[in-house]
Amino acid sequence: MKKTPLNLELQENIQHIKKKLGESTDIVIREIRIGKEGTFKVGIFYIDGLSNTPSLQNFVMETLMIDISISQTENEESPNSNLMKALKDYALTVGEIKDVANFEDLFTALLSGDVILLVDGYSDGLIIGNKHVIERGVTEPSAQSVIRGPRDGFSENVRVNTALIRRRIKDPSLWMESKEIGRLTKTTVAIMYIHGVADDKIVKELHSRLDRIDIDGILESGNIEEFIQDSQYSPFPTVYNTERPDVVAAALLEGRIAILVDGTPFVLIVPVLFVQFFQSSEDYYQRAIMGSLIRLLRFFAFGISMLAPALFVAVITFHHEIIPPALLISIAAQREGVPFPAFVEAVIMEITFEILREAGLRMPRVIGSAMSIVGAFVIGTAAVEAGIISAAMVIVVSITAISSFVSPTYDIAIASRILRFLFMGIAASFGLFGIMVALIALILHLTSLSSFGVPYMAPIAPYSASGQKDTFIRMPIWKLLSRPKYISKNSDRQKYSAPTRKDKKGADV
Repeated sequence: MKKTPLNLELQENIQHIKKKLGESTDIVIREIRIGKEGTFKVGIFYIDGLSNTPSLQNFVMETLMIDISISQTENEESPNSNLMKALKDYALTVGEIKDVANFEDLFTALLSGDVILLVDGYSDGLIIGNKHVIERGVTEPSAQSVIRGPRDGFSENVRVNTALIRRRIKDPSLWMESKEIGRLTKTTVAIMYIHGVADDKIVKELHSRLDRIDIDGILESGNIEEFIQDSQYSPFPTVYNTERPDVVAAALLEGRIAILVDGTPFVLIVPVLFVQFFQSSEDYYQRAIMGSLIRLLRFFAFGISMLAPALFVAVITFHHEIIPPALLISIAAQREGVPFPAFVEAVIMEITFEILREAGLRMPRVIGSAMSIVGAFVIGTAAVEAGIISAAMVIVVSITAISSFVSPTYDIAIASRILRFLFMGIAASFGLFGIMVALIALILHLTSLSSFGVPYMAPIAPYSASGQKDTFIRMPIWKLLSRPKYISKNSDRQKYSAPTRKDKKGADV
């Protein structure tokens, strides 16, 4: 796209900027004279609220209006180039200064919070870095809390987020590349990876997918996720998101790539594996045996949240013979006055709970959790007493709902919620046989997925013996000798250094 060059006359540039911005009242234009006896007429442009006004007055305006050595360039052969050089070398005591020669780059910098300096009679200007950063600060993540581990979380400022990552990985191999995506928003998107550890093919593929994005605005990392994910219609996510810097640092050390979007605290990580959604950073901060047991519990809870209502519906509808007689008599007594089949009961209770869950999320935090608990208890009790729902169904749905909260990531919990209704419909139609066929279809679907060319179900399918050390269980840190096989091109992570102990004579054992 051809860019419009700046004019030589300062007044023409001022009129063009005012017209382009629609005479917006938040743009500040200050005309001053600098040099000996006010030789040069200078225009300073900035957006009120986006630029740091005290810094502008102290380090730009004050130094420019003092009699400086710019006047010495008047009698030299090329005053044009020497003036700009003198401004950058002597007058402006700021860290970031760039040249600008067209209106497109000027408006991008101006609307990003930078200060623009134009001189009458010159067809180029300066971009002075003077952004006023508005942020809420580094706080504890609310969506991914841990009992043991760091308490800092990402903020909406991409520069703060990159600093939190560099604070943990102090190595020059940690590279960062930035892009501007969005024709109107021009959102800064940063890509971070460890050179020599991350696969160059995956880095190249990520750049290719980001370069193909052509949209007017990017407001959150979720917009980027939908453009770059592999499977658009699968309920399972193929891009991981987190607001914890320690999770991103661990992913980078494994050879993954982090995508940071300005304006959101959620950072994307690619490529991602299915088992990664059941791993928590807390698993690696406590003893291996505790981390392994909790991880197994998460897999078990995921199965309950997805299959428990379907199994109950199938057994009650088709397979009474597998229920112990005493329990069958108890369930039959409970359902004696219930007018609906088990499938309708399950759908009513599940929809009711989903409504309560969403209402609790959208309501003020002070009353949201209380409303969800009280609402579920009151509705469940009233439904049983009214004979609309059986008590056994209330218990099953409650266990299912609690199990869905065990997952450390919200995205995989959403997948189980979607599949839950599908499995209930199949169970009501075909019983346990239908559930088994649906599970086989689900496994086939999972094995067909990939994330940036990496098999989604690795290291289970395709099978990797070394990957089993950190899949369903977590082996001690000193036994995790290699990075994930299908992600990093540099698999050597550490040398074998098992912990030692001393015998009675002081020798290593």
